[in-house]
Parts: sequence; C-alpha cells; structure tokens
Amino acid sequence: MRFVSSLLRPLVFALSALALLAGCAEMGVPSQSTKAVAVDPAEQACLAEAIYFEAGSTGEVGRRAVGEVILNRASDPRFPHSVCGVVKQTYNGSCQFSYRCDGIPDTYRSAEVKAASENMATSLLASRGDDITNGALFFHAAWAAPGWFGTLDERGQFGGNIFYR
Repeated sequence: MRFVSSLLRPLVFALSALALLAGCAEMGVPSQSTKAVAVDPAEQACLAEAIYFEAGSTGEVGRRAVGEVILNRASDPRFPHSVCGVVKQTYNGSCQFSYRCDGIPDTYRSAEVKAASENMATSLLASRGDDITNGALFFHAAWAAPGWFGTLDERGQFGGNIFYR
C-alpha cells in the first residue's frame, strides 16, 4: 500500500497544480510557466507559513500576492537572499511580518487554508510566472492606515492587503 501511495503522490500534486492554474486563469491571474524546478522543502515551508498567516483568508489572489512580495524581497539585494531569511528578518527589533512577533501562537486553525497556502507556495517556487504585484516589496492590511507606506508607489490591492514598491 505504501508503494502505491508513493506513486499516487506526484499525480495528486500535478492535478492540484493544474486545478490551481485553471482557477487562476478564471480569476484573471496571469498564467504561470509550465517549466518546473525542484522546490526546496524548507523554503516551501517558510513561504507557506507566511502566506497562511499573512493572507490565508484573502483568497487565491491575496495569497499569491503575499508570496510574490516574499519572492521579490529574496531577489532584491536589500533583503536576505532566501525565502526563510526574508520571512524571519527583523529590522530595528521589529519583525518584517507581523505574525512572527505578535505574541499569538502560530496555530494553523484551518486545514483547508493551510493546504491552499502550501499549494500556492509550491506553485510559486516551482514555476512563478508573471508577478501580479508588479515588483511590490511591502504590503499592509487594507483596513490599516498607510503610515509610511504612503510614501511608496502603490502597486494595487489584492485580497485584503494593499501592495507597494
């Protein structure tokens, strides 16, 4: 049985990825490249965690946009050069991603949202495609006052967040 399960796992992943891509196309999200690359499990776990806690309930587009910001930061010389480095980064004693320092236990409360966040992380790392945020490096909740974000170039609102470069 274990042998059959290990054979089915790649098929289930491929079908999940196709369903995700089809859903993105229906929402007007640019299609992603079909060229797959190996995904580092640690980087995938860090990205999935951040997506879950920063945008888990904002839908596919919101989750993707938060993932895009993290990947944009990892590619920018002003930030750490890995997904985990970006997610865990502090600046002047503050966490860059609020869930990491808010004092609330990081408990996954929805298996469905956790799976969607994991799928989004895997999809972005395997074949990112076009950046829907147009290079955003920062975001905040749409309900919050922009504060210093107001000095940046707004890139759009995706899910429950506003994105900036």
